[in-house]
Amino acid sequence: MTTLRLVLGDQLNPQHSWFRSPDPQVVYVLMEVRQETDYVLHHAQKIIAIFAAMRDFARQLEAAGHRVHYLRIDDPANQQSLPANLDGLIARHGARAFEYQAPDEWRLDRQLAEYASQLPIPAWMVESEHFYTRRDEAAQLFAGRSQWLMEHFYRQMRSRHGVLLAAPGKPLGGQWNFDHDNRKPWPGLPREPADWRGTHDHSALWQAILQAGVASFGELAAAQFRWPLNRAEALQQLDDFISEALPHFGDFQDALTYRAWRLFHSLLSFALNTKMLNPREVVARVEAAHAAGQVPLAAAEGFIRQILGWREYVRGVYWAHMPGYAEHNAFNHQRPLPGWFWSGQTKMRCLAHAIGQSLDHAYAHHIQRLMVIGNFALLAGLDPAAVHRWYLGVYIDAFEWVELPNTVGMSQFADGGKLATKPYVSSAAYIDRMSDYCKGCHYDRKARVGERACPFNALYWDFFARHRERLGANPRLGMVYRQLAKMAPAALAEVQTRADQLRADIESL
Repeated sequence: MTTLRLVLGDQLNPQHSWFRSPDPQVVYVLMEVRQETDYVLHHAQKIIAIFAAMRDFARQLEAAGHRVHYLRIDDPANQQSLPANLDGLIARHGARAFEYQAPDEWRLDRQLAEYASQLPIPAWMVESEHFYTRRDEAAQLFAGRSQWLMEHFYRQMRSRHGVLLAAPGKPLGGQWNFDHDNRKPWPGLPREPADWRGTHDHSALWQAILQAGVASFGELAAAQFRWPLNRAEALQQLDDFISEALPHFGDFQDALTYRAWRLFHSLLSFALNTKMLNPREVVARVEAAHAAGQVPLAAAEGFIRQILGWREYVRGVYWAHMPGYAEHNAFNHQRPLPGWFWSGQTKMRCLAHAIGQSLDHAYAHHIQRLMVIGNFALLAGLDPAAVHRWYLGVYIDAFEWVELPNTVGMSQFADGGKLATKPYVSSAAYIDRMSDYCKGCHYDRKARVGERACPFNALYWDFFARHRERLGANPRLGMVYRQLAKMAPAALAEVQTRADQLRADIESL
């Protein structure tokens, strides 16, 4: 009896129990489909990276003796959707059962569940065997609480899994979180490490993608492609990150600079989110590096918090609030994205660099995403659904389960506080403190009004003035509203006039 097993493009885990030994009665199916390239406009590198990794994964399975049916984007038999292709493949292989791993995105979970329920053959879903937590685990932890807090979740995870503990329930170094030690601007030294990743030539794949009519945006670099193809390459990148960059990651993880695009970040999120790497092995290797004296505790803790804490937490938020989370718009922001989100051509140096880097590399680190691009989007009143679609399309590591809460909840505060306890916005002062962006910028970082005043300043104060009723009682914003109360009415009116002008002329900023 033949069983058809579906492997999605973000389920490239050769260690899954499915693959322990070949079974001639099992056919593994992977498919490149327009359904997945077209639901938002994607960066060219993201499409290439996923397809190339899928093709390499299929080759690995075949080399290990597994039966594989791979549908390429330009295959004449490709119906360009999961259900249509599955119907044909079940019939072609005479399958008497259908299995799939739990999808991480709501739309795919619903689509495959509905499809499986209508099949005339047995069909079931198995776990992806990747995450520390179940989909509903965070919701159960916070059941009955009015406010979720990541820090509480993170401490629970550290305790349960015995990570960075001096004794049960006792964190190494006497504190759970070293975030305050990890907020230094980068002075230029130590130097950014050389890019440790190898290159691939995906020119032929790119031509097939183009000929299939797939639309995309962003810089290509198909002949010098550096994103990993497989687990072996991802493991090598993990080793290189730990030895070359992690020792300095903690100090400079929030730093912003036009002189470097990676600094000391790992670039492992694509490999993690496609499941080439398991989060447990990443955490274990970082913890071991600290125990061996190779990595400061603040750096190890800061990185582990992103994996064991934040990554698992936002997944819990996603599944607790789907469907409909993408429609949240607490501030009723409706403005479309300015055209320079697709070109990086703006006189604001911080945004020109952060967006330009995103377009060039399909990557930006968390502070560029949150406190430069997301900060401006929220202050300017951009439509959070449009911001979400841009983030989902532009970043190599963006899958909806992780990107949507980070964008709608953390970056845009559009969920009204379900994820974050306050809007993460700033004036130019924060960007200047953490970066070298402001030096040489067209705009004056210290001015609030006037043609050359940094747009962040007027937009910042106008945002809090406009949303006083919603945000004024937030205890984390007390200082902001005390400062706003001290502002003379005429000065505030001038700031708000400047903010109105900026929004009206947003294309020319």
